[in-house]
Amino acid sequence: MCNTKGAQRVLTENQMAGYFLPCKMVVYDDGGTTRIGMPKPTALISMVNDENIEALAKDIEDRLITSMDRSV
Repeated sequence: MCNTKGAQRVLTENQMAGYFLPCKMVVYDDGGTTRIGMPKPTALISMVNDENIEALAKDIEDRLITSMDRSV
């Protein structure tokens, strides 16, 4: 979770999710094309096995993907 509000929401629900914070993002050049990637928060949070935070992870993932799509 790349922002403090998102991280706080998730950690309030389940402190075990802290093992997957902060989000890891990679920006690199691929033959003249800028690429941005990250592990999906939904995939990471699924390891905690807590349905209460899966929706939060999905919301954050969607916002991150939208941001990445708009930046390149």
